[in-house]
Amino acid sequence: MSDDDIREFDGIRLERVREHVWELPREGDMRVPARVLASEELLEQIGDDKTLTQLRNATHLPGIVEPAVCLPDGHQGYGFPVGGVGATDVETGCLSPGAIGYDINCGVRMVTTNLTYDDLVGHEAELVDALFANIPSGLGGGGVVEAGKETVEEILARGVDWALEHGYAVEDDLTHCEDEGMRRDADPSAVSQKAKDRGKNQIGSLGSGNHFLEVQRVTDIYRPAVAEEFGLEADQIVVLIHCGSRGLGHQVCTDYLREIEQAHGDLLAELPDRELAAAPAGSDLAEEYYGAMCAAINFAWVNRQLITHRVRQVFERVFDRDWETMEMNLLYDVAHNIGKKEVHEVGVDEDGRPTTADAAVGREKRELYVHRKGATRAFPAGRPELPAAYRDVGQPVIIPGSMGAGSYVLRGGENSLDLSFGSTAHGAGRTMSRTQAKNEYWGETVQDELRDQEKIYVKAQSGATVAEEAPGVYKDVDEVVRVSDELGIGDKVARTFPVCNIKG
Repeated sequence: MSDDDIREFDGIRLERVREHVWELPREGDMRVPARVLASEELLEQIGDDKTLTQLRNATHLPGIVEPAVCLPDGHQGYGFPVGGVGATDVETGCLSPGAIGYDINCGVRMVTTNLTYDDLVGHEAELVDALFANIPSGLGGGGVVEAGKETVEEILARGVDWALEHGYAVEDDLTHCEDEGMRRDADPSAVSQKAKDRGKNQIGSLGSGNHFLEVQRVTDIYRPAVAEEFGLEADQIVVLIHCGSRGLGHQVCTDYLREIEQAHGDLLAELPDRELAAAPAGSDLAEEYYGAMCAAINFAWVNRQLITHRVRQVFERVFDRDWETMEMNLLYDVAHNIGKKEVHEVGVDEDGRPTTADAAVGREKRELYVHRKGATRAFPAGRPELPAAYRDVGQPVIIPGSMGAGSYVLRGGENSLDLSFGSTAHGAGRTMSRTQAKNEYWGETVQDELRDQEKIYVKAQSGATVAEEAPGVYKDVDEVVRVSDELGIGDKVARTFPVCNIKG
């Protein structure tokens, strides 16, 4: 191995396996090796914070199967890197809330339309103002609906099926959502009353931070046949919604991290970072957390569905026609902070137990807890979990960029199951902290420059929010997607560019 094939960051040595694939070999108490899927340019940015240390720490999780993965948009997170994937055996492994994240089912959905950019020109200011006035955003309460106890319980149990019954969705919305918008393992009784109280006034709201709603135009088509299956064409107007489970999901994560730390101190003592606190598979807390997490997932899907309902209403008023006439249909909704039971092929020992590659005597399909934190499921064609509309073409994957850069629609790549447990990146990935961003940028200046130079209309609760999310604080989304496409974990289908953007 030549020096060109080795990189070292703060004592962590990476070896190039092949183009865009770097391995952190197993050593010491690591249970499995880890891999970083990145170009050399992105690897330098990934190695600039604690991402690699967190990735190495994740390999200590009980029952983890190889490899632990950092995707091209990886950056430092809470205990487990954002842009990370870790799969543990459902019988001998564990379930780690920190490896899923506080914003359970933070995710994205794209709504297509039959409008073109020319239809929108001249309406940008009116549209961004109307969206901002009608889509609740920012910290704290305020949503499209205010729910009592019984309504919250129903949403947690039924997901988007509840929205369909109450007129906030149509059947097509369910069939174009991951898991049809409902995790059937949800257990509302496992969600604390404090979490329910935090969520009851936030149903149908963006929140703050990096969450946003963006009206975009399709600028490039890379795979015309796939784009046609997805209902995408050049110059088309689409709407991208990015948000999660708000305060309810955050409280679920907080509650269970605290309980797991207290109940499973012996396991915690084996881990190099307390933020990776995990419940052993099969334990009461693992089962309770999984049920509560699935309920929070349902809550987040309803949250995005109610925002979709309100967006359709705004478009009807601005363009003076029914949303059905504008063909405002859901392309797909996909989560990128989630833990799921999935079946994958792994190396096993002579007793059929998952093991490292060097000790494996064969490969078997095993059920795993796949932790995706800032990672998007990217299943290729043929997986039974995919909606019927996309089972023959592959799963749509939505990769948002910054508010001054393009976003992408991909489809699950043929190599994703072998390289990343059927996953790819979830966005551009930050390169700068929020504090640093506010020192570097002035929100009003960013807004003015985007409007005057790029014809992008941005509306936010404060200038500080715009500064925190300035285009310069993110990695190059074009490079992230290039790596995904070249590795075959997520294939480029189309690129979009912002027209209107609202943020909390």
